[in-house]
Amino acid sequence: MHAHATPEEALRAASLRVTAPRLATLEAVQTAAHADTDTVIRVVREKLPAVSHQAVYDSLHALTRAGLVRRIQPHGMVARYESRVGDNHHHLVCRSCGLIVDVDCAVGSAPCAVPADDHGFAIDEAEFIFWGLCASCQAAAPESADLP
Repeated sequence: MHAHATPEEALRAASLRVTAPRLATLEAVQTAAHADTDTVIRVVREKLPAVSHQAVYDSLHALTRAGLVRRIQPHGMVARYESRVGDNHHHLVCRSCGLIVDVDCAVGSAPCAVPADDHGFAIDEAEFIFWGLCASCQAAAPESADLP
């Protein structure tokens, strides 16, 4: 999505009908980075209290298929959605609190890495997830170690 495009313009540019659930869902993903489906539904319902779960699921699916939203699912976690698309960035994930942070490509431009053997694939993207403890969880770790 173009950085200055309104949600309505983004939907039209992706050849999607502009509907209230799609607009609210796209705006929710833009404001709640790496949100899970329940969070997206909660944010959408702040604007559209009567919207169904299915309408939000359908909107997320359409937005993802159109490339306006990216779905990620780090191992062991529920699916998350983000509006940062098209730049082949990666993620840092905290093993303790689940915080997810965007990080730019590790090396150069997409796909950022080349496998030893591409098996004939035309590779255009690489996805890396870096796991560890965020600064807040690191700071809290010594306190929890003192508990009986």
